[in-house]
Amino acid sequence: MASVFISYRGADVQPAERLAQALRDAGHEVFFAEWGIDVGDSIVARVDAGLQAVGYLALCLSSAGSSDWLKREWMSALSRQLSGKGVKVLPVYLTGRERPALLADIKCADLVADWDGGVAALLRAIR
Repeated sequence: MASVFISYRGADVQPAERLAQALRDAGHEVFFAEWGIDVGDSIVARVDAGLQAVGYLALCLSSAGSSDWLKREWMSALSRQLSGKGVKVLPVYLTGRERPALLADIKCADLVADWDGGVAALLRAIR
């Protein structure tokens, strides 16, 4: 069972939750902010703890563009990946297909063109 952090824009909460549920249904532990941050929790502390504990970060690319939170999450995970800390960034076309230039050479799971095929590809990448 792998641990996966779902990084997504608030505008994409519904498809991101659908993805989180698909990963959970496949037996993976999932950090999804809507499930893991309760009223009264420190958002920063919970996100930081979530990022520290995962093996994979599913970077959900949005038709709404990026956000500062999204950038911080994937940049933190990529920094850990490049430092050999055992985390891998997995770009996912969730509602859009524009990705950061720094991730241009990384293959994406494409849920826009084929939801089931994209989820299957993502599950193959999560070991």
